[in-house]
Amino acid sequence: MTRTLPALSRRSLALGGLALPVVALAACSDPVATATGGGSGSGSDAGGASDGGGATGGSIDTSGTQELIRSTADDAIAALVPKEIADTGKVRVGTNGSGSAPLAFLADDNTTYIGSEIDIARIVADKLGLEMELLQTTWENWPLKLEAGEFDVVHSNIGINAERLEKFDFASYRAAFMAFLAKKGAEFQLSDAESISGRIIAVGAATNQENILKEWNAQLEKDGKEPAELKNYSTEADTLLALGSGRIDGYLAPFASVSFVADRRDDVEVQGKIDAGWPDKTLVAATFQRGSALAEAYAAALNALIEEGTYAKVLDRWHLTEEALTESTVHTKENP
Repeated sequence: MTRTLPALSRRSLALGGLALPVVALAACSDPVATATGGGSGSGSDAGGASDGGGATGGSIDTSGTQELIRSTADDAIAALVPKEIADTGKVRVGTNGSGSAPLAFLADDNTTYIGSEIDIARIVADKLGLEMELLQTTWENWPLKLEAGEFDVVHSNIGINAERLEKFDFASYRAAFMAFLAKKGAEFQLSDAESISGRIIAVGAATNQENILKEWNAQLEKDGKEPAELKNYSTEADTLLALGSGRIDGYLAPFASVSFVADRRDDVEVQGKIDAGWPDKTLVAATFQRGSALAEAYAAALNALIEEGTYAKVLDRWHLTEEALTESTVHTKENP
């Protein structure tokens, strides 16, 4: 059964964005290193291209031949699409091709791009009566490419915050949570500042989750307690190797990513789900150029997909029902 979350107030989102430390425009969200790639790390604890053992395969289909979830066009909603886009018959969707599973990643055939971000974009395009043209970018470059008009919309696990609202408009489609990955059966539960005291925690550099851990460490030091030691690894494989060997106690990353890893391994577990906008709330959203009329059409399409159940099918496929929303909302600088 899908667990839905109440629609969040626009004001709480604005306050949530303001509460987070500002890094770079792209870097203050929640990407992680690819969950499917290997490679060697750059830190002193970095190992070779190993996943650290414990792989089980998991219950999520990562083949390139998986059956696509599709929807049908709604003429009334399609009429909301800006003419310059409607005339082309397609919507250009930018996504991070080297992103983490289950969001956007290469399938087992190492050729086909799959993931929840791509599935959501595809069913929205169906509802708008458009063909989805999938275009690859990197996390660092999506803001510049969107502003340059290379994409109509970006799907890349982008969280809404005050800084981004200065430049972009949004249509929400998922709650935004982070969580810890720990060894199964660990004698501790990572969930808050108190729980990380004295522990070694891996986290992506220049991300929201790193900012949260730094704030927690500051609070621990203020209270006279030992802060956590934060470690950055260049790939998820290196992080999992460190976790498996006991060199770290936990790994803080987007809930979607750590849930995917836990589904495919028998030696790790997810602990302590946290809102990505801690201490406030935020949402993951489709991202548009500021002033784009496509945002309204997109939200309308998402709401129709939520009502018909196609949206729930996508989240269920990727085990993301805990991040389901009951409503998509447009967020702009004027109406955050």
